[in-house]
Amino acid sequence: MRIGFIGLGNMGGPMAANLAAAGHEVRGFDLAQPCPEGVAAAASAAGAAAGAEVVVTMLPSGGALRAVAAEVIPAMAPGAVLCDCSTVDVASARDVATDATAAGLGALDAPVSGGVGGATAGTLTFMVGGRKADVERVRPLFDIMGARAVHCGAAGAGQAAKICNNMILGVTMIATCEAFALAGKLGLDPARLYDVVSTASGQSWSTTSYCPVPAVGPASPADNDYRPGFAAELMLKDLGLAKEAAEMAGADTPAGTLAAELYRRFVEEEDGRGRDFSAMYPRFAARGRTGA
Repeated sequence: MRIGFIGLGNMGGPMAANLAAAGHEVRGFDLAQPCPEGVAAAASAAGAAAGAEVVVTMLPSGGALRAVAAEVIPAMAPGAVLCDCSTVDVASARDVATDATAAGLGALDAPVSGGVGGATAGTLTFMVGGRKADVERVRPLFDIMGARAVHCGAAGAGQAAKICNNMILGVTMIATCEAFALAGKLGLDPARLYDVVSTASGQSWSTTSYCPVPAVGPASPADNDYRPGFAAELMLKDLGLAKEAAEMAGADTPAGTLAAELYRRFVEEEDGRGRDFSAMYPRFAARGRTGA
């Protein structure tokens, strides 16, 4: 398959490389990053999209998506599919899908879960919004880049699923970090707390797969000085998108709103920028009851 891939950063680069390694003809474009091995460089986003059967985008924001879509949609062949794997606001995803459909294209919003490790290993989970026929056309590519692709509904449903999933993740990580910090102050060995929680009612992915305490549970960024697998500023971005979506939908999300504020402080006022989002644990462990 001929594929255009726009956005070759920490996530997009290995995703494009996996497609090329599987035998697809991939042309890539990024404003700053070089093309990975096996991916031919295009001079522009439109150049990467021209003649492609599927154009994949992995971009930092809804504004960037709208700008790239405005450039590539006119360059794409009728019947091609624009598949955006960025995490952006629902409104941007829906608007781009409307523009693509009006131009005779297929359109999918397919944000991912799994981080850089999943992108490299080809084990991502895709949450996909769009028409079923377009999902099935792109599914062979999802199968190369990931372990699972879930069709969540119409345009925007993939972004809605990603935003809701990451709101759960942000809230549960804060609760996990608070609980392990409290355990330490009570004199409880965190390894013993892990043994209990990992098989009890407090179990969550934040504990059993990504424990924020060094040397407890499977290896995680906590065992690598909190170098980011998923950076705190990216969690802040996703919680901001969840807050924006809640305001748009008139939904009451107090825990999500509080998590967003705690990550905002951590990233903007403390030492969280450039650290993994699980580095909330040493933050709480170092703070006393009067800490704001």
